[in-house]
Amino acid sequence: MKALIILFALALPLAATTISVVPVFEPLSMHGTDVDEGITDTGEALQATVASRPMALTGAFPEVLIDSIRSPHKFPSNNSNYKVEEVNLLVLCNIAIAAEMTEEGLKIRMNVATLTVPEGVDLTARQVLKLAMVAIHKTLEEYQKPQSEPLKVSVIIEGVDDGTASLKDLDASYTLGGE
Repeated sequence: MKALIILFALALPLAATTISVVPVFEPLSMHGTDVDEGITDTGEALQATVASRPMALTGAFPEVLIDSIRSPHKFPSNNSNYKVEEVNLLVLCNIAIAAEMTEEGLKIRMNVATLTVPEGVDLTARQVLKLAMVAIHKTLEEYQKPQSEPLKVSVIIEGVDDGTASLKDLDASYTLGGE
């Protein structure tokens, strides 16, 4: 009987998972390098940038795209003196990010309760969040290009305290696509 059950279980089709290769934009620190990124999308010359990298992702889109913006990232280098192990600013500064699709649209939460800008990263918390906002927008713009329906997006800064309350003015809402 056990053999029959095992044979039946093996005959069942396996659940299919779709893996998509997509561009994900990330806010990246260039600390440890000798360059500044000219004028960034935030309008400032910073030792940071927003850049995309291809990722093979599965899961609920576009939510998984937002989660992936906070992926660990080490720049490959051919210089043995370059020792920087992490460049993703959300990871470096301990900013959590999560997204959920609601009836109103895509709700993105960035939690700054444990935010700390490490020594060597010459940026303010506000600059880091602005770069993260650019990464979110660019990632969703790419995702939205082939979509037929518009996507309403709201980004909410959570976890503020007396010292970080002014960051709430970075909350944003916008619609992508459907023009």
